[in-house]
Amino acid sequence: MTQEAQQKQLITIGIIAAYATLAFVGTTIIRVPLPATGGYFNLGDTFVMAAALLHGPLIGGAVGLIGPALSDAIGFPQFILATAVVKGIEGIMVGLVGTSLRKNGSSSLRVIMALILGIIILVAGYYVFEAMIYPALAKSVPFYGVTDAKAALAEIVPNLLQGVLSAVIAFGIWRIFIGVRK
Repeated sequence: MTQEAQQKQLITIGIIAAYATLAFVGTTIIRVPLPATGGYFNLGDTFVMAAALLHGPLIGGAVGLIGPALSDAIGFPQFILATAVVKGIEGIMVGLVGTSLRKNGSSSLRVIMALILGIIILVAGYYVFEAMIYPALAKSVPFYGVTDAKAALAEIVPNLLQGVLSAVIAFGIWRIFIGVRK
């Protein structure tokens, strides 16, 4: 590996570490409990979405996988699997749309479409985990017996609010950094 490739790799790792730390803090510091499933409302998605928009799918996916899932390890370990998968996919998909933005221009409408996709993945992903996957896993691993379809349904609105609020803040971060790049 050339020195230039090593430097690029170190910069990428540093960017992932910085955004994953921000996602960890955003997930850990603002925790509003959701009694239906024992989960919580947070703003960690802000940094998953911002990283994905600004740096693409690899970084967005890694940030989604690492930061929020590590936060779940502090008090909510039963949600690590769901969080890692859902937020990793969220980061990848928002990043894929973000990558196409760089090729086709950076219109606000396209960024908004990427963020809406992230919100949909967040809400639908947690619903699928809480209503279907966790109850199925709980049959053989009681640790996952923390939720059911009724509880998952009750979390749709708080998850939607979490996604929308995070997307609005991520959009603001994107606007600030894109303005700096121009």
